[in-house]
Amino acid sequence: MGLNMVKLSGYILTVLSVVFASSAVACEGIELDRGDVFNAPLCIPETPARVVVLDPSFGLGVGLDVGLPVVGAPLEMMSDEALHKRAVEHDITSTGFVTEPSLETIVALQPDLIIGFVGSESVASGIYPMAARVAPTLLFTSTDWREFYRLLASLSGKEQEVADALDTLDQRIADIKARMPDTTVSVLRITSWDFQVYLDAPETYAPFEIMKQAGVRRSAYETTDDPSLALKRPDREELAQLDGDILLYIVGGTNASDQDGRHAEVLSDPLWKMLPAVRSGQVHRVSHGTWMQFSGIASAHRVLDDLEAYVVGAP
Repeated sequence: MGLNMVKLSGYILTVLSVVFASSAVACEGIELDRGDVFNAPLCIPETPARVVVLDPSFGLGVGLDVGLPVVGAPLEMMSDEALHKRAVEHDITSTGFVTEPSLETIVALQPDLIIGFVGSESVASGIYPMAARVAPTLLFTSTDWREFYRLLASLSGKEQEVADALDTLDQRIADIKARMPDTTVSVLRITSWDFQVYLDAPETYAPFEIMKQAGVRRSAYETTDDPSLALKRPDREELAQLDGDILLYIVGGTNASDQDGRHAEVLSDPLWKMLPAVRSGQVHRVSHGTWMQFSGIASAHRVLDDLEAYVVGAP
């Protein structure tokens, strides 16, 4: 009996290995086998017809930019009004809030591809099992938003258009860098519950990467060579270390920080009023939609607009 069971187990394993090998070979679409795609190799449709994106920033913005047929996205509480308007104009159905999407809505949309810009393996591992039960799921685990553009462009045949748009962006960055004054810039995000400082770091959030590429010099407190450090959460007293000649600040994002009184409370604080940029009148509020829901090339140009207006054009 034991021998028979061993033989049976061996037979089952052989059959399963053949089935799985056949499944791998039988991909009738595009097989993505790359390190920045979760659970690769991944078989996805060659020409997706109904795409649901899981994030209202890169997934939605880049998806629309490259012409993918996006039918669903988490549009609730979006802070980028321009991108939200584009989504509405494309008749995209809201799947809810980004951290609490409606699985029922996603299923009802009958997607043949689900896409998410998640930025890490750990985040992807929590999303993939459920999403992959609905449709092939492409989760991008790198933070390289330019590479994400190139990947999605390859699905829609827009590779050259994206390459040209990125070249134009780089030319503008180089032009602004050549005119960047020798001054220091601090950037602070104010939320209902804390302060956030996105750093000039080897691995940092896209708008701050663009600042670095454009030659903006941040304060010592906001600069690091540590690849594992991208964000600081200073307490009230530590705000004094934001001693840049110019201060850009962001209020909120996908929350109510710009409506609950926290913003006014901070701006009336004596410690805030003592910051060098505040004392000299070089303090400017910038759009949370642009800076905290960065969604691609259009957002990059709006970041550069702010740098030209408030840093390059500073008196």
